[in-house]
Amino acid sequence: MATAFHDIRFPLGIALGSSGGPERLTDIVTTGSGREERNARWAHARRKYDAGYGVKTLNDLSEILAFFEERRGRLYGFRFRDRLDHHSGPPGTAPGPLDQTLGTGTGSLAAFQLVKRYGAAFAPYDRPIAKPVAGTARVAVDGIEQAAGAAFDLDAATGLVTFRAGHVPAIGAVVTAGFQFDVPVRFDTDYLEADLSGFASGTIPKIPLIEIVP
Repeated sequence: MATAFHDIRFPLGIALGSSGGPERLTDIVTTGSGREERNARWAHARRKYDAGYGVKTLNDLSEILAFFEERRGRLYGFRFRDRLDHHSGPPGTAPGPLDQTLGTGTGSLAAFQLVKRYGAAFAPYDRPIAKPVAGTARVAVDGIEQAAGAAFDLDAATGLVTFRAGHVPAIGAVVTAGFQFDVPVRFDTDYLEADLSGFASGTIPKIPLIEIVP
């Protein structure tokens, strides 16, 4: 059976005109005293987008139509560039090897998952990053940058950093990384409605996308 994920990015020019963001699921129960009890149903947020705003021309429409058909609607997942949140550091900066903390060495642990931390003082959230952009990762151990392909390898399909023999972080060594990344998504519809009423232009009112676990 073919894989349910295609390692291809949604058309970037159209993605830049999208809207959307993270969604969480929280149960809220109000007690007899009026106090609330709240429980998070999901450990991780799930992002939703509408890329319909990015379709302005007939060329855009044709490109999305081909992309949708090749994905067979909701069948296959793909990469999506979130304009607001697609790299490890502050907006407008290049990834740096100290951007995010991945973990601490044990002397034998060789594999570390890329993560991005949100918040700091109260309840920081660590988001696993599964779809880094190949060639953008920079990794450091105790502040010393390591050489990609010599000291470590990055699996761009899973976000797993694996150190090679002789470079495994020592006990207590802090592993950090910087990177760009995409969001794994799929179409959240099997029907693509095109509007051709404009002269020499076309629109697709809604192109709903939803984050998946690849």
